[in-house]
Formats: sequence, C-alpha cells, structure tokens
Amino acid sequence: MRLRRAAAIGAAATAVVLATTAAVFPASPVDRPQPLPALTSRALAARYAADSQLVARAAHAASRAGQAGLARSLDGLRGRHFIDFNPRGQGLAVEVIGNLARARRVAILVPGSDTSLATFDSRGTASPQGSALALAAQARRFDPGNHLAVIAWLGYATPSTLSPAVMTSGDAGQGASALRPLVDDLVRHGHQVALICHSYGSVVCGLAASDLPVTDIAVVGSPGMDASSVHALDTTARVWAGRGASDWIRFVPHVHFFGLGFGQDPMSAAFGARIFACGGGGHSGYFQPNGVAVRNLAQIALGDPAGVTR
Repeated sequence: MRLRRAAAIGAAATAVVLATTAAVFPASPVDRPQPLPALTSRALAARYAADSQLVARAAHAASRAGQAGLARSLDGLRGRHFIDFNPRGQGLAVEVIGNLARARRVAILVPGSDTSLATFDSRGTASPQGSALALAAQARRFDPGNHLAVIAWLGYATPSTLSPAVMTSGDAGQGASALRPLVDDLVRHGHQVALICHSYGSVVCGLAASDLPVTDIAVVGSPGMDASSVHALDTTARVWAGRGASDWIRFVPHVHFFGLGFGQDPMSAAFGARIFACGGGGHSGYFQPNGVAVRNLAQIALGDPAGVTR
C-alpha cells in the first residue's frame, strides 16, 4: 500500500511539472523534429551550438515567467550535445552521448511516461540523459575503443502515468512517427542502430518496428508492444525483453480491448522475444551502474548478442 501511495504521489508531482512546462511553452501543431545535419564533426558542432542557444533562451523565458525550477532544469542542459531541442509543450530533446560523426553503431534510448524537459536529467539513471550516460559508460567498460554513440531521445509528448492516455497507444503512435525518420537517417549515413525502450517507450518501439532497419530492439519494464508476438512486429531485428524481479509492471494486465492495453507480455514464451536477465531491480532501476540489466543492455547496444546473459 505504501509503495502504491508513494508511486501515486510521485506521478502526481511529475504531472504538475509537465503541466508547468506546457504552460510556459504552449504547444504548437506545426512543431516537427529537426532532420539530422550532415554527420560530420563540423556540421554536428554547428547544430550543438545552435541548440545550446535555444536551450539558453528557453531557460531565460522560464525564469522570466517565474518558473525558477524549470529554469534551473533547462539551464542544466546548456552546453550539451543536442541534435534537436524544442521547449514547446512538454518539450522535445534529443541528446548525443559520444562521437556521432565517428560512430559505427548508435543506441537510441526511448523513454516512457512522465518524461519532459523538466525531468530530462533530474532523476539520475531513471532519466533519459542519466540512462544514456550509464549505458555509454558500461559499453566503454566492455570495449574501451568502441565506436558507439548513445542518443537520449525525448522525441514525443509522453503521457502522464495518472492519465487515461497511458493505457492507449495514441501518444506512442506519434512517437513512432517521429522515431522512424531519425533511424532512417542514421542508417542512410551508414550506422547500425539499436533501440533500447523503457516502459511506455516500448509501445513506441513496437509501433515503429515494422520494416525499421535496426539490428536490435530491446524492451525493459514493458507493458506490451501493441503486438501479439515478435512475428507480428514485422521486423528482422533481434527482439529482446527483460524485467526486474521487483518491477511493478508485471502486475499490469496484458490485454488489448477497445483500444485499451498493449497486448501480449513481451516476457511470455508466446511472444517469442529473447529474454535477458535484469536482476532484482524495480521499474526505474534498469540503468543502475554495473547492474545486471545495464550490462546486458550495453552488450545489445554494442551488437554482441553472445555477451547477453539470460
């Protein structure tokens, strides 16, 4: 009971943060993800500098609006390597960890519900930026000379855990439409791409999967992928699924009824995914440094299925 109450309080607080962000930067129906620049060091440096200026202006706007907490969160994003940034609504941010110009493989981390600019790096390894840093660090431990770049991808408006939308695929469909062009662009530039999808983000990846040119799709803490099986995803990628022993997501009903729910449990034998070990952690613990889950996710990101423990 205490765990459920704490989760509800945390989700309610996050919902307030999301509403605050949307109030300061109203959404616009014409907002679209920026296309990738040329993947050269010079072109990427120019994009990083331009988006850093956008971050600075957004932080200033939040401060002028009296939103000191949001302003501090945005100010913490300055000077980082964003290939996309937009403060409108809940916000959009796509950050690169590593050298994208020289990378051969790219892992894209797709987050779940209650994620916004205000929480992009405020929850440690449970936030997009913290997850990406932890995954990149673990990959370096395995292979110090690897040519892997990790992208923390907040490319869609995530639903609130306390909203009815979190039980439908509407927001996930918009996310899938935004994710596909990024993957296609990266592959066109010669990169091999893996998707690492957490919680509701696994619904995004499931909807995007059909014929998507990725080598691997790994889901953790998944409520379902809006598909009945790996075969139904219509992908040639290796599809992986993992869940921590203490993750509350295991209690979510795996149904698909009148637009509610996301179908078969990816951990079930009937779904047909490659199951990998995630240890005893909870829903927010998949990227804890040197944990079982992040070690396996790093092997998947590096394209080394033989190194993944079951």
